[in-house]
Amino acid sequence: MDQTLIRNFSIIAHIDHGKSTLADRLMLFCGAIDERSFKNQMLDDMDLERERGITIKASAVRLNYKAQDGREYLFNLIDTPGHVDFTYEVEKSLKACEGALLIIDASQGVESQTVANYYLAINNNLEILPVINKIDIANIDLNEAVRQLKEILKFKEQDIQKVSAKEGLNIDLLFEKIVSFIPAPYGEENKPLKALIFDMKYDVYKGVVIFIRIIDGSLAIGDRIRLMHLQKEFTVDGMGCFSPFDTKLKELGSGEVGYFTCNVRDPKEIRVGDTVTRADNPCMEPMEGYRQLQPLVFCGVYPVTADEYMELREAIDKLRLSDPSFTYEPETSQSFGHGFRCGFLGLLHMEVVQERLEREYNLSLVLTTPNVGYRYETKDGQMMDIENPSALPSMNDVRSVEEPYLKVSVLTPVVSMDAVMELTKRKRGTYIKSEFISDRMRIVYEIPLAEVIVDFNDMVKSATKGYGSIDYEFAGYRQAPIVKMDILINDEACDAFSCLVHKEHAYAKGAALCEKLKELIPAQLFDIRIQASCDGRIIASSRIKSMGKNVTAKCYGGDISRKRKLWEKQKEGKKKLKSVGRVEVPQEAFLAALKI
Repeated sequence: MDQTLIRNFSIIAHIDHGKSTLADRLMLFCGAIDERSFKNQMLDDMDLERERGITIKASAVRLNYKAQDGREYLFNLIDTPGHVDFTYEVEKSLKACEGALLIIDASQGVESQTVANYYLAINNNLEILPVINKIDIANIDLNEAVRQLKEILKFKEQDIQKVSAKEGLNIDLLFEKIVSFIPAPYGEENKPLKALIFDMKYDVYKGVVIFIRIIDGSLAIGDRIRLMHLQKEFTVDGMGCFSPFDTKLKELGSGEVGYFTCNVRDPKEIRVGDTVTRADNPCMEPMEGYRQLQPLVFCGVYPVTADEYMELREAIDKLRLSDPSFTYEPETSQSFGHGFRCGFLGLLHMEVVQERLEREYNLSLVLTTPNVGYRYETKDGQMMDIENPSALPSMNDVRSVEEPYLKVSVLTPVVSMDAVMELTKRKRGTYIKSEFISDRMRIVYEIPLAEVIVDFNDMVKSATKGYGSIDYEFAGYRQAPIVKMDILINDEACDAFSCLVHKEHAYAKGAALCEKLKELIPAQLFDIRIQASCDGRIIASSRIKSMGKNVTAKCYGGDISRKRKLWEKQKEGKKKLKSVGRVEVPQEAFLAALKI
C-alpha cells in the first residue's frame, strides 16, 4: 500500500480522560463497527477491564477512512492504558507509531500522568496532537483547559482539537487533523525486511500470536523469518489484523501494523522488542528493542494444591508473553511448598495478574504478603539484592541495608498543598522542589517505595478532595535502619508473613499484624499463640482461645468424678492436638496484612 496514505498513532492520557470512549467513537465514525454491534469499551475485550472500567492491555485496530479530498487512508490505532502501573504498555505501543493523540478531560485539565505520557511520546520522537475531550459536560471552563495545554505543554492553539467522544462532536474535524498533522511512515519497501515485535498473546489453536510493525520491506505467508536477537528461524503460516474483528491478510507492507503466527507453542522462544527479518536476506542491524523495566513490588505466588504447580508454571509463561514487565522465578516456602517469587510494577499490576491467572487458567492461588526489593552490603563489601525477606542473613553478617526510593511528583491545588506536604512528611519523604504549574502546585519528593505502594495515591486523593494526582519514577537506593520481622504461630515461623520494616515502625506493624490475625484465623480445638519477632526478641503477641466443646453435655446428674474424668481426657487431647496440629491461615489474612 502507498505509505503516504498510512497513519499510525496511539491514544494516550491520564486515567479516565476518555481514551477507550474516543477509540470506540473513531471506529463508529469509520464504519468499522455498526450501531447494532457496538458496545462501550469495544477494544477492552477482557472481562477484568470491563468490570474495573480501566484499560489493562494496549489494543491495536486497523481503520479505513475516506478523507474530504476523496483519498482512502489506512489508520492503525493503538488504545493504551492510563494507570501508572501499566506505563510499559504505553511505551511498547509508542514504538510502533509516528504520532499520538494526547487526550485531556475538559473538566480536569492537565494531570500528572498527562505530563508523564507527553514526555514518553517526546522521547520516542512522536508528533503529539492535543485533544480536549468531554466538551459536552455542563459548566466546564474550556478556556482554562486550552490555557493549561498552551502554558504547561507548550502546544499551539490552532493544533488543539475540542471533541466529545461520548456525543460524537467534532469527530470529523479530528479525523481531518490526524491526516494533516500526523506524518506518514518513513520505511522503504525495497529494503530487506525489518519489523519490530511490539506485543504478543497466546492462542490455544494458533500458538503464539505476534504483533509487529513493519519498518522496511514486506512480509508474506510462507516467508522464512529470523529473530535477530534470539537467532531463531520460523516459517510464517498465518497473518492478519484486527479491524476490530480478526481479518486475514496475505501480506503486510512497509509502514503497516498487523500480526503473524508461525506455529510457536513455547512462549520462551519469542521475546517482545525483538527484530524480525528474512532468513535469506536479513537487514544489517537489529532495532534497539525495549528497555527492561525493574519490578518494584514482589510477592510469592503458590497453587492451593501442590498438583497444580506445573499448570501454574505454564500459565505464567503464557501470561508473560503479553506482559514482559511481569517477572518470576521458582521458589520454595515452608508454609506453601513450591511456587514462584513474582515481580510487579505496582499493587494494581499484582492484583490484575492474580485475577488473570485465576480466571483465564482456572487456578486457585495463594499470594504472600507483598514486599519491595531491598539490597544489603555484606561485611566483605559485596552488594546483594534481596526480593524475599526470609533470604536476609543474620544482621551480624550485614554491614548495611538499603531500601528503594521513588521520585514522586504530586500535582495539587494550592489550597491542598499543606495537607499534601504533611502527608509526605508522615511517609518519610524528602522534599526536593515545588513549582507553580498554571493555577496548581507540583511538589516533588523522594519517598521510600514501601511507603508509597499501598495507599499513598488514595491518601493524596483524600487530602486534595479528589483533585490531586501522582506520578512516580524509580530514584535508586538509600541506606536505612531496616530490620526483619517474623510472625510466629504457635512458635512456628510463618515465612509468608516475614517482612522487612523500618526499625521505628516495627512495633506498630507487629502489634497491628498480631491483632489482625487474631480476628481472621478461625479458632481451633487448642490455643493459638501469635507473636511478632524482631532482632531475636518478641515485640508483640496475641492469643486465640480454643473452641469450647461441652464434653459433659450427655451427663445427667450422677457422680462428679465422671465429669472430671471427661474434662481431664479433653485436656490431654487438646495438649496432643497443640503439639501435632497445624493452623490453617485463610487467604484474607495475607490481604489484610498488606493493608496494615
